[in-house]
Amino acid sequence: MNARLLLADTLTGVRERGAVRALVSQGQPGLSLRTGDGRWTGLDADVARAVAAAVLADPEAVDWRPTGPTARLTQLAAGDADLTVCNVSWTMGREAAHGLLFAGVTCYDGEGFLVPAASGVDDPAQLAGERVAVHAGSTSPANLAAWYRPRGLAVQPVPFDDPREALAAYTAGECAAYVLDKVALAGARRTLPDPAAHRILATEISREPMAAVVRDDDPRWFRICRWVLQLLFAAEYESQRLGAWGRAAVARQAGAHGPAAGLDRDWAARVLTAVGTYAELYERNLGHASGLNVPRGPNELWTRGGLHYAVPLH
Repeated sequence: MNARLLLADTLTGVRERGAVRALVSQGQPGLSLRTGDGRWTGLDADVARAVAAAVLADPEAVDWRPTGPTARLTQLAAGDADLTVCNVSWTMGREAAHGLLFAGVTCYDGEGFLVPAASGVDDPAQLAGERVAVHAGSTSPANLAAWYRPRGLAVQPVPFDDPREALAAYTAGECAAYVLDKVALAGARRTLPDPAAHRILATEISREPMAAVVRDDDPRWFRICRWVLQLLFAAEYESQRLGAWGRAAVARQAGAHGPAAGLDRDWAARVLTAVGTYAELYERNLGHASGLNVPRGPNELWTRGGLHYAVPLH
């Protein structure tokens, strides 16, 4: 029997196991990071919780599977996980090559540079000829080449399988900069002994729409994960317009479509109770409440100049 056909009923498998198998990063503050008490925190982690709340009525019913950039998509494609929420950018090449579908953007970002504040570097061009730390299996080397080559410049990307090793090489002075999506850089910077001694350059050299990913062999599971994400945006939008009444109305509207999607009528209310709207999720993990103070920028709703658009639920 075709192995992919065996993977096609993800929802049944998740319910039989009693957990959503979620691939997360090996430790990115603000996105997915295991704290000292064993709890996973971050925006990506909360997206996994939202899915678990929808399908299992328990936001903590997640089998956390930390992995590196080189394996986060191949493991999913092989059936070793149900969902990847691992600060992975949505690209055509990734979707086509691995037989995957991106269920929706969780965070719009762009590749940036972390440099010592005392280095005097204000522009990526000043790093020409230098070694820069990157994640193995990421889009960073291609992004660097695309930015530097037209300018007749180049840097030397030094790949690391573990983000902690990349950051350590940068802080040890083995690399002149740490290159990563700027949201992830904000989290990495905060873990350093003296965050003020390091700065993130204003320049972004790429577009990095980080997204949740599933296999392409199960339309029902894809649909569930996509609408869990859309619920978060819709609830924020209606909360802005109508307060608590609007939030409750969104939960009712989405819940009414639950049975047709393989869910019950209370799935949306559970998700919003577990993680809140997208605004609450962002503030808790990346905003002022998190200490990272990453401006929402393109992660605002479209009504406030951002890129997140709440697709209608009814």
